[in-house]
Amino acid sequence: MKKLLDKWISISLIKRIIGGLALGIILGLLVPKASGIALFGSVFVGALKAIAPLLVFVLVISSLCHSGKSHGGVIKTVIILYMFSTILASVIAVFTSKLFPVTLTLTEGIEEMSSPGSIGDVFNSLLMNIVENPITSLTKANYVGILAWAVVIGIACRHAKESTKDMLVDISNGLSKVVTWIINFAPFGIMGLVFDTVSNNGMSVFKEYGKLLMLLVGTMLFIYFVTNPILVFWCTHKNPYPLVFRCLKKSALTAFFTRSSAANIPINMKECEDMGLDRDTYSVTIPLGATINMDGAAITITVMTLAAANTLGITVDIPSAILLSILAALSACGASGVAGGSLLLIPMACSLFGIPNDVAMQVVGIGFIIGVIQDSVETALNSSSDLLLAASAEFRQWRKEGREITY
Repeated sequence: MKKLLDKWISISLIKRIIGGLALGIILGLLVPKASGIALFGSVFVGALKAIAPLLVFVLVISSLCHSGKSHGGVIKTVIILYMFSTILASVIAVFTSKLFPVTLTLTEGIEEMSSPGSIGDVFNSLLMNIVENPITSLTKANYVGILAWAVVIGIACRHAKESTKDMLVDISNGLSKVVTWIINFAPFGIMGLVFDTVSNNGMSVFKEYGKLLMLLVGTMLFIYFVTNPILVFWCTHKNPYPLVFRCLKKSALTAFFTRSSAANIPINMKECEDMGLDRDTYSVTIPLGATINMDGAAITITVMTLAAANTLGITVDIPSAILLSILAALSACGASGVAGGSLLLIPMACSLFGIPNDVAMQVVGIGFIIGVIQDSVETALNSSSDLLLAASAEFRQWRKEGREITY
């Protein structure tokens, strides 16, 4: 049994995931009613979601309580990259929506959902998440609260005994080992997730909302393969695409199928470790990215809002479009503080153009219909960009220090 397990682990994780992906598609087409196969996906995502909050909490406390060099410069660079990338994504989404205008077929009977009424509601939710009880934050996977309390506790523990600090290191190492075990079973999880998608949805989503999906996905791909590499080059002064494709392969692939940035945090951290990045830095920047780096969410909010405006014959001028870009970027950064994510922020953006809430909620309904593709690509963009930009910021520091950058 041990030899079989060792043989399994010795195979490249990417090869194993591709095998699971192919098997999931085949089983989804051949035996779509074998619902038990989807359980593998649910268990895999559940395990990642379960370990991620505790991993982030302990790693951040451990990194901050240890004395040593300051990582403020790198973290500051990462935050700037995250914010600039999100604003840039929403601006580009405005231009692509203008170049390729899309209209929607609105239907009646969309269920009422709770959505934020203003940008103030979003930031109120964000602030309340920061001060939420730390135990509650851990159980609810509220990463804003987890990060906030971990930073406070980590700084407060800087004067703790060395034995206490060593204990925190041992616990964080143990949690990292558990993450490695879970990731080794990713192929089975991917198989279950792909089977569930193929057996339940097939290709129908592409047929009815193909143009809208192409606009959303095309804009997201433009951000990842054009604008993000420019940011990477600014940091490294090297060809950015080897790092871009490495992050695509290691992070985006799993994020696409898990559809959860939180579940992908351990995977991104493991890849940071493999790249030789500083653990004290990436233990902060990766979960921070899952909270504020929301390129995909900004694109979704902008494109869907402008599609609603086009459908109703509302002309959106340049100043209004710029205002929408800023609003989409800011609200997207607070998307983790709003139940339902980016889609439920669409009514708030629609209110800029006087679009009635009932119409806006129909647009949200369309978003949920195409979510099997839109949400998957959005999560892949968000999560792989977390890894890409966090690594780039640290490589920028390496370049300043004269260290060789290899990726």
